[in-house]
Amino acid sequence: MTPENKKLTRRDFIKDAGIGGISTLVSLATGGLVGNLMAQDATPTETPKPEIPPMPKRPFGKTGVNVSILAVGGITDFTTNQIILKKSLDWGINYWDTADCYNGGNSEIGIGQFFEKNPDARKKVFLVSKSCERSLDGMSKLLARSFERMKTDYIDLYFIHGISNIKEMAPEMKGWAEKMKKEGKIKFFGFSAHKNMAELLQMAPSLGFIDGIMMTYNYRIMHKDDMKKGVEECQKAGIGLTAMKTQGGGQVKTDTEEELKLAGQFIQKGYTPHQAKLKAVWQNPAIATICSAMYNLTVLSANVAAAVDNTKLELSDLMELKTYAAKNCSGYCAGCASICDAAMGRDSHIADVMRYVMYQKEYGDAEMARREFASLPEDVRYSLRHLDFAAAEHACPQKMPIGKIMREAADLLA
Repeated sequence: MTPENKKLTRRDFIKDAGIGGISTLVSLATGGLVGNLMAQDATPTETPKPEIPPMPKRPFGKTGVNVSILAVGGITDFTTNQIILKKSLDWGINYWDTADCYNGGNSEIGIGQFFEKNPDARKKVFLVSKSCERSLDGMSKLLARSFERMKTDYIDLYFIHGISNIKEMAPEMKGWAEKMKKEGKIKFFGFSAHKNMAELLQMAPSLGFIDGIMMTYNYRIMHKDDMKKGVEECQKAGIGLTAMKTQGGGQVKTDTEEELKLAGQFIQKGYTPHQAKLKAVWQNPAIATICSAMYNLTVLSANVAAAVDNTKLELSDLMELKTYAAKNCSGYCAGCASICDAAMGRDSHIADVMRYVMYQKEYGDAEMARREFASLPEDVRYSLRHLDFAAAEHACPQKMPIGKIMREAADLLA
């Protein structure tokens, strides 16, 4: 093969782009990949640039739209990170996720800045945003503000953000969604969920007006019977599914022999545990796309590498992840908030607090963690230090030390 015709194989690409998060095991360089891709914008040289394998796409439910299996977005300040949007588009990522409340609006504003500079980009993007409001008037106001911020007159998919009970999707929302669709302001409608995912997935088809759902879904919970049933019900109903929180609480550490073994097993196969967790989710064809937080080019390139590599995890790999999850479940909240609430006899907000702790400890975003924590009712925040959480601990499938974590959270996030 002549240099002019040289292409990167998917295996070469993924090895070139592996993310080096397991410092005690390996330092996988992303510089080669990022350098090659960034050089596409630079002055041409005589050295041919390797071609990037195409980004796979999947149908998003019955919408008739094919979306990239990797989505960019999440809680990212795109006003200061325009390169992530540019490279995402260059590398075939057409699903862009944001919300009115992300980064104080800077996520949407940054997308708007990009569209303003690159007007042709809008029609290439499947744009997703969310409303934290539940009232029809509030939803309309936030939608209008999203248009203004993002320099667009329509949003492809509009979610009600972070529901925990299907009753939050009030019947009148159906009429609102139909009106917005008729006026060309949105194309599709749905909701996102961080907790009680299995219940919500199972009940969503009965509403009759849900086009898409974004939910926590990862190697820790995807094998649970109730979650599998929920995904199957949505697939039958033609509801498009977007997975988030796919790392299941953060990176695999290397503090124990067990963790070293897991990391080493995947490194030897050409990808990291981070990439393996993505692949585990992608192996379910019902999942249209994964929205993963990608704050820099290193993480973006590693995730793209995993997406374009068509190697599937073997059964033994999936079992290793499942075993690892079972042995380390006491450190991960599975979002089954209804169990905690029933045990405590109240809306305990335990799952919410767990998520805010994750934002700080795993994502390193202390500002967001404290802001979200401060939004909880004052009596809830006060009670964390004083309530007896024994009933919730007894009911918790993960056997988490909930009381200890709640008291630590009160100190950490106050």
